[in-house]
Amino acid sequence: MEEGSIKGKKAEIHFKNTESRRFVELMEKCADKLGTKSTVEFFGKLGREMGMREYNALIGLCIGKARNCSNEEDSMVHIKKAYGLFASMREKGLQIEEQSYGPLLMYMIDMKLTQEFQMFSEFFKDENPESSSRIGYYEMLLWIRVGNEDKIRELFDSVGVADTLDSYKFAESYLLAFCESDRKEELLRLLEVMDIWKVSSPKYIKSVFQSLGRLQLEALTEKIILQLKTAGFGEEDLSFYIYEYTTCVPNLAVEDVVSKFINLHQKLGISPSIASYKKVIMHCCSCCKIHAALDIVDHICKSGLDVPFRCFHPILHACEQYGELDMVHPVYSMMQQHNLTPKGDAFESMISLFVKMKDFEGAYNLLAHAKGMNEMPTTSMYNIIMAGYFREQNNYGARMVLKQMEDADIKPDSKTFSYLIANCKCEEDIVKYCDEMLYSGIEFTKYVYMSLINAYAKFGNFEMAKQVVLDKEIPVKYINEIKSVLVSALSSNGQVNDALCVSEEIKQAGFNLEPKAVISLIEHIRAEGELDRLLQLLGELKDSNSWFDGCSRVILYCIQYNLSSSAIELLKQLKEKDKSSTYIVIDQIFSQIWETTPTNVKIGLELLQAVKEELELHPSRTSLDFLLSTCVKAKDSQLAWFVWAEYEAAGLSYNVLTFVRMYQALLASRDLEAANKMLKQIPKEDPHVRCLIQSCKTAYCY
Repeated sequence: MEEGSIKGKKAEIHFKNTESRRFVELMEKCADKLGTKSTVEFFGKLGREMGMREYNALIGLCIGKARNCSNEEDSMVHIKKAYGLFASMREKGLQIEEQSYGPLLMYMIDMKLTQEFQMFSEFFKDENPESSSRIGYYEMLLWIRVGNEDKIRELFDSVGVADTLDSYKFAESYLLAFCESDRKEELLRLLEVMDIWKVSSPKYIKSVFQSLGRLQLEALTEKIILQLKTAGFGEEDLSFYIYEYTTCVPNLAVEDVVSKFINLHQKLGISPSIASYKKVIMHCCSCCKIHAALDIVDHICKSGLDVPFRCFHPILHACEQYGELDMVHPVYSMMQQHNLTPKGDAFESMISLFVKMKDFEGAYNLLAHAKGMNEMPTTSMYNIIMAGYFREQNNYGARMVLKQMEDADIKPDSKTFSYLIANCKCEEDIVKYCDEMLYSGIEFTKYVYMSLINAYAKFGNFEMAKQVVLDKEIPVKYINEIKSVLVSALSSNGQVNDALCVSEEIKQAGFNLEPKAVISLIEHIRAEGELDRLLQLLGELKDSNSWFDGCSRVILYCIQYNLSSSAIELLKQLKEKDKSSTYIVIDQIFSQIWETTPTNVKIGLELLQAVKEELELHPSRTSLDFLLSTCVKAKDSQLAWFVWAEYEAAGLSYNVLTFVRMYQALLASRDLEAANKMLKQIPKEDPHVRCLIQSCKTAYCY
């Protein structure tokens, strides 16, 4: 097939998948408003036939709503709607497969709905008799979940010695249920009557080894591995099963996992596969044990195996993810030791790590190493170094990158110019770089347009920033994103009203403002009386991370203008979504109360009471420390004693700094007698503490 035909076929598949996904999304929205039955009828009238994907999406919607119900009666309303969808599938002649019935049966297992489960499972078996053995898996899970030992024994006994094809299929399903539930006794008995090499699905065998690991049955694991080896299983599969066993053994340090993985292979006479080695490397990296991952790579190299460079990808990713940037040095050393040359993305990742450590010499050395190994550096690699220099505000270093590119005959691209434009020192430079791009025929990408907007806004030329989005060359698919950058640039440079006007234009055009732009508006709308607008903007944030960020900013706005009741309501919403993050925001609130002038202890105490009584949370030490410091600023010893008592109520012991803060509060309010008593309780062995005490006396007494 010609290349053009292949590309055309891929584009056609992509279009069909996108169209189908959009149809499902539209259908779900309709179902949310009209109900599932009306939705099916509505799309039927439009001539759009419902297929398996659409039915499964609607069934999933019903199950999701059932899970969100607070009582069983309401949830059953949605389950009945799901039943209606299954009945509709039957009428249309669609086969009801596991992807359709599985989520519903799992919901009933989770809710321990035994009667409903039996009714639906019989319906599914009638509609698809071949699914009986697979439904047996869900049935066993149900009885395990509700603890019905008689039913478990009855189903187990029904498979006997698993000597027929039918009984073997049921035995496999029960085996999976026992593995996932770690039912040791039944698992061992079933393995005695089953030939493990005859199990039809690798997924089932994988689950067996995972359960053996959790149950720490090493001798049995070795026995089964040898059985599979005798039955003709390939070494790659056996190596994979050893990996699954070792990584599931509880309370095993990562280094011990690696040791056990290697030792089991040696003991059983099996060569570890590169695929399973890579999985162990990823396991080490997920536990932030980068040294252990490197040791495995070293072991592979010394074993004489060809090391695919993809083994380094999870290591480099972990270095960046966990902030272990300096680990790029031993990674690079190992590559040099074993004559390995990084490729593509890995090369860029290493350069990025050197740059983030501000080791620009190391980044350039890596480029020189690539040239020596006949690996040509790319524009993208130089761009990473340039961006790093600009982050350090080293404009000379950034512009020297251009000279290095010229010497290496590497042409700059649109990303290069986007960095240069974003860091221009004057408007004339913006024009100069745009002219260079036009002369060189370099495409103006969305990044260039975004850089132009931010650069003009930085110089206060807001009219030119607005003109950028009017360029007719901007592809339609990027216009909303670029206009959102304009909103952020205007709002962050004090042009909030103009930013709101552009935001309204975006909405009227039927688009949504990008989350970063919404956050920027929330951050920079600081005039009094704007709470309703801020709440409206908050409602536009759909993903949880952006909503959390926006919500915390609106709460701080409420604190700024003494809107305690609104702040508390938002904290309640925040707690429902993410309890642990709520503590972070509460700490920020008390920090802001302490920083605010004039000091407002009253709102601090209101929020403290709300945290305890309405949110049912214990205030953190950080929150109480800020509140006690606020009492110092307010020179209010009465409220300070109230906060002092809250430490004990929250189960927090008094430390040296707590004593010193309380001492400050008593001195500031001129309660000298109580201050002297508090002074006697402060441990004075540390010279820094003595210095603090002297500073307090100087500030409040002398």
